[in-house]
Amino acid sequence: MMSGRWREAELRFNERRKREDEARRLIAQVPRLRSLKLEVEEQRGTAALVETRHVRVIVVERAPALFLLPCGDRDCRDGGHDVTEPILRGLQSDSERFEIEDTCIGNIRGAECGRMVRIVAKASYG
Repeated sequence: MMSGRWREAELRFNERRKREDEARRLIAQVPRLRSLKLEVEEQRGTAALVETRHVRVIVVERAPALFLLPCGDRDCRDGGHDVTEPILRGLQSDSERFEIEDTCIGNIRGAECGRMVRIVAKASYG
C-alpha cells in the first residue's frame, strides 16, 4: 500500500506531466533556439550556502514551453517554481545568458516555505 506522502508526490508528478504534454512546444515558441541549458541552484531562504546545484540540458526539439521546478524541500506542500514566463521572455529576446530568481510560495507545517531557486540560463540561436 502506498503511503500518503508517496501518493501526493505521484499526483503532483502526474499533474506536472499532464501540463507538459498539453503545453505548446518550445521550438514553436522560440523557432531560432538551438540549445538551452539551465544551471539551477537552490537554497533555504536567505541562507548563504547553496544546498543543491544541478544542470538541466533542455532537448529543444521536444521540450514543452513550460518550466516548472518542484520545491527541493520534501516537506513543502503546494510549492514549487513556475519560471515559464521569465525564461520565455529571455529566450524570445534572443538572450544568450540570463538569470532568474524565484521564491517558493508553498508551506511547511503551516509556515511559508521561502526556498529560493536561482537559475542561470544559457542559450544559443541559429
